[in-house]
Amino acid sequence: METPAWILVFILSGMLFLFLLFFIILLVKLIGVTKEAKKIMIQGQDIAEKADDIAGNVRDMTTVGGLVKYFVDNYTGEGAKKKKAKKAKTVKNEEEETENE
Repeated sequence: METPAWILVFILSGMLFLFLLFFIILLVKLIGVTKEAKKIMIQGQDIAEKADDIAGNVRDMTTVGGLVKYFVDNYTGEGAKKKKAKKAKTVKNEEEETENE
C-alpha cells in the first residue's frame, strides 16, 4: 500500500476508536441517569399516594357522612369504651386521693 492510504487507515481507525470510547462512556452515564430517574419516579408515586390518602381523609372529615362516621366511631364504638375506661380510672384515682386525706 502507498503511504497516503496508510495515513488514511490510521486516521480512520483512530477516529473509530475515539467514537467507540465516547459511545461507551455515554452509555454508562445514560444507564446511571435512568436509575436515578427511576428512583425519582418511585418517590413521586409514593408522594402522590400519600396526597391521595390525605385528600380522602379531608374529604371524609368535611362531608356530613364522614362527620357522622367519626362521631359514631368515637362515641359509640371502641372510642367510647376507651373514654369510659379512662374516666373510670380518673374517678377511682380521685376517690383514693380523697380517702387518703
